[in-house]
Formats: sequence, structure tokens, C-alpha cells
Amino acid sequence: MSRPSGKRCTIFASTDASDLLWTPSSDVAAAEANLYLPDVGMPVIPTCGNASPAAAAGGGSGYDQHRPKTPPPDLPSLLLDSRIVYLGMPLVPAVTELIVAELLYMQYTDKFKPVYLYINSTGCSRADGEPVGFETEATAIYDTMAYIGNEIHTVGVGVAVGQACMLLSAGTKGKRYMLPHATAMLQQPRVPSTGQRQAVELYIKWKEVLRMKKTYLDILSRTTGHSLDKLDQDMLRPLYMQPKDALAYGIIDKILTKEEKGIDTVKSGNVWDKDAGLVQPQQ
Repeated sequence: MSRPSGKRCTIFASTDASDLLWTPSSDVAAAEANLYLPDVGMPVIPTCGNASPAAAAGGGSGYDQHRPKTPPPDLPSLLLDSRIVYLGMPLVPAVTELIVAELLYMQYTDKFKPVYLYINSTGCSRADGEPVGFETEATAIYDTMAYIGNEIHTVGVGVAVGQACMLLSAGTKGKRYMLPHATAMLQQPRVPSTGQRQAVELYIKWKEVLRMKKTYLDILSRTTGHSLDKLDQDMLRPLYMQPKDALAYGIIDKILTKEEKGIDTVKSGNVWDKDAGLVQPQQ
């Protein structure tokens, strides 16, 4: 296919950039003038860079014209606003940091309202029993629960193993619950893999584990009312407890079969927007 004839431009060093543009010859211009474009009654909108047709017609950006003016709150914010803390992972430093921060925040915002702690955690170990954290992660949360002074309503959901079971029992007396098919389990603290260490290092680690075990037993003795000897004897092997067993053992105070009054405090989206000042009240 032959290229339409046009002006040929000779390039010199001083040639202007506009002179380099190809311009149609008279015969090409005449052919374009004879093109027939039917009138379909549609307005012609001038090109406005990258603007959409809605933006060009309305004089502004049309990107958000069909989007809600106020986005719905995210789930963590809803739970935090309802004073709900969810422990759903093993106790590793990142999880402990978040739980402690949420507890302190709730005490700062209102030191009289209760906090609802839902627990579904394997403690400081994975589900297969492999240690992933130290017992100090659990004691950090326990000490914060005791420090803030708010009522702590603990709810066992799924499973509460080891140190997570200790946190379940550490709720306010009379406010410790389990769902009907949840499981609690007590076990002795586990030692993380030490690798190749010197004998003196292993001895120091062994003494630290014994100290943490004593702390673990002391807390459980206060929360369940059992003696240290009984707890130590019961934890020689993993002690699994269904809700009725945990109730008899003193881990919890009640088995929840339906939602308790006071737990369903999540606000609706409209109330959330009004409290946040995103929606003006109607006159």
C-alpha cells in the first residue's frame, strides 16, 4: 500500500520541531472532506486528556460519583469499638503486642466498661506441639489484664491450649465462658529447640523453664483454686477438658448456649457514621 503523497521536509540542524510533522497534501484533504458522517444525534464531547466522559460533561472527576460517600468501617475497628479482643493465633511477639495494645487502649478510653476477650489459640505452641514462643508472651497479657482494672469477660472459642487456657481462666470471676463445642487443655511448658549449645547454657535454660513453670502453676492456682501439687500432677500428661469438665475444674464459670446480654454491642453502620461525624443529623 502506497503512502499518501505530502510535503517532504528537509532536515537541517536548525529545523524547528513543528517542521518535522507530516502534513496531508491537497488530494488527501479533499478526500477527507468528502467523507459522509451520519448524524445520530449524539453530542460530541471534546477530548479532555484522561478525563472520563462524566468528568468532561460535569466539569469534575466522575470517579467517585457512584461510590458511597462514607466507606463502611473495617472489621478490626468495629470489634475494637465494641470492646472485643480476639486472640486467634499462637502467642508470638507480634500477637502479644497487638493484644496488650488493645487492652491498654480500652482501659484508656473507658476504665469502667468491660472488655470481651475471645480465645482460640494453641498458646505458645503450634497445633502440632512445636514451641513457637516463650511463656513470657502469656504472662505479659495476663499482667496487662490484671493491671487495667476493667472487667475481663473471657470466652473460649475453638481451643484454648496451655497458656491460652491460663488466660481463659484469668478472666473476671463469674465472667469466664466457653462455647458448647470448645476445648481447653492444660500442659506443662515446652522448651523451644536449643540446637547445639554448651552445657552451661542448657542448664541456665532449664532453670528458666522451671521458674516459668512455677509462675504458670501459681497463676492457675489463683484462678482455679487448686493446689500447686494437684495442678502439677494433672499436667504430667496433657489434660483435655470439654466445657463441662472445664466448668467442674474451675477454668470457666458458665457454658454459653446463646449470646449473653452485653456481648452484642456492635453498632450499626448508620450509628457508626453519625458518631464519627461523617453524616449530618437530619433536621
